[in-house]
Amino acid sequence: MTLRLGDTVPDFTQDSTEGPIHLYEWMGDSWVVLFSHPADFTPVCTTELGTVAKLKDEFAKRNVKPIALSVDDVESHKGWAGDIEETQGAAVNYPILADGDRKVSDLYDMIHPNASNTLTVRTVFVIDPNKKLRLNLTYPASAGRNFDEILRVIDSLQLTDYHKVATPANWKDGDDCVVVPSIKEEAELKANFPKGYTVIKPYLRMTPQPNK
Repeated sequence: MTLRLGDTVPDFTQDSTEGPIHLYEWMGDSWVVLFSHPADFTPVCTTELGTVAKLKDEFAKRNVKPIALSVDDVESHKGWAGDIEETQGAAVNYPILADGDRKVSDLYDMIHPNASNTLTVRTVFVIDPNKKLRLNLTYPASAGRNFDEILRVIDSLQLTDYHKVATPANWKDGDDCVVVPSIKEEAELKANFPKGYTVIKPYLRMTPQPNK
């Protein structure tokens, strides 16, 4: 199954380090970051799981639940969690799916035959409370994921869901935003952007971040 942005993600039930996870029930009305790993006891992934554990408060304030996946079993995951805490200085504080039967890996197209017939690629899925896929990033095995970037994109998604703006290149929370091109009438511009806006080109208008 190939998931595209805007698709409703498939539901599943799978074992994890925190017991069976039924995705839709587990996520409730939260956002979810689902991120996959080729196997337990791998070096780059060890740093990633520790990083996500350290970002628990950052995810929580954005109403985001992280959940990891590896194809090894729960006992292996628990052993790995000990190494993660020892080497990264943070205990794993979110579930790790035990996808030994590749059920979730297949549902979410995490097995790429040209990379490996058996190991999941290192993918990130950002899922909104409506169960829609909002971001899909796939990394090579040699490059660790940038979770600050993932948080940045979640900030952008949550902002632009509620305000008629887009975010420019290298935007960070608090920076100026782009007025969406669909707003053209002066009255609508004033109503949506009481802080004002700057016209750089007719199609490029900047405004202070509306929710700051």
